[in-house]
Amino acid sequence: MRRLAITLAVAAAAGAVSGAMATTAQAAPVRQQPPYTWASCLEAAKQHGESPSYAQWHCDQLVQKGWVLPPES
Repeated sequence: MRRLAITLAVAAAAGAVSGAMATTAQAAPVRQQPPYTWASCLEAAKQHGESPSYAQWHCDQLVQKGWVLPPES
């Protein structure tokens, strides 16, 4: 009975160590891209063949998501 308790304790400790290692591996920094400018968004949309009105709508959506800086007024 004592051997079983020791075996279970060792298995639990090994599981805790591997869980801690997996948590550490997942905590790697995520690469974040800085917000793009409005002009670069429109230029990229033009290169992809979007119409001017669709490109403005598309860039507005990206402004709302934080990927593109709002246009300078």
